[in-house]
Amino acid sequence: MDITDLILDDHREQRRLFAILEQIDRSETGVLSAIWDRLASFLELHALAEEEIFYPALLQVGIAARRKDGVEEETLDAIHDHNEIRDAIAEVARHQVGTDQWYAAVAAANLANSDHMAEEEREGLTDFRRLAALSRRHQLAVTFAAFEARNFAGVEPVDKDPEGYVRAEESKLPTIAPGSLSVGSLKRK
Repeated sequence: MDITDLILDDHREQRRLFAILEQIDRSETGVLSAIWDRLASFLELHALAEEEIFYPALLQVGIAARRKDGVEEETLDAIHDHNEIRDAIAEVARHQVGTDQWYAAVAAANLANSDHMAEEEREGLTDFRRLAALSRRHQLAVTFAAFEARNFAGVEPVDKDPEGYVRAEESKLPTIAPGSLSVGSLKRK
């Protein structure tokens, strides 16, 4: 099991649910509402699971590999994207299910989410597979799966300040002296 595979599985499910919404007659508002509620809850949970588990680990391995600027930028962008997705979900809730405005809001949520997933798949997940050992990816997959299982009923949507998020996560990481490989007598205690 690999956390990058679990994230990709979630992405496939998100795409599937958006596609289902596009194929249901607009008069079937009860069905549309049920599918949307499931999707909205899933999007919120997925974003929080990434923020709690994946992005802190990406920062950690990226900084250890001396790729701090790259992983910081990826993480800042991802948190910003998550906020946009949350805002798009909230916009859908402002409209009556099945109306043109509702469909437009769902399409905007789909676009925000699709853009995020494409970027994450191209950058963050690729970088993580290159930088993190399979054993670490497995351990994180177990944590990720448990987090999603424990929170299956949904999570509270809360936008985050991307820069504040990165600063807070980096402050939790062990500090390594500049130029140190964190080995032997050079290891910082």
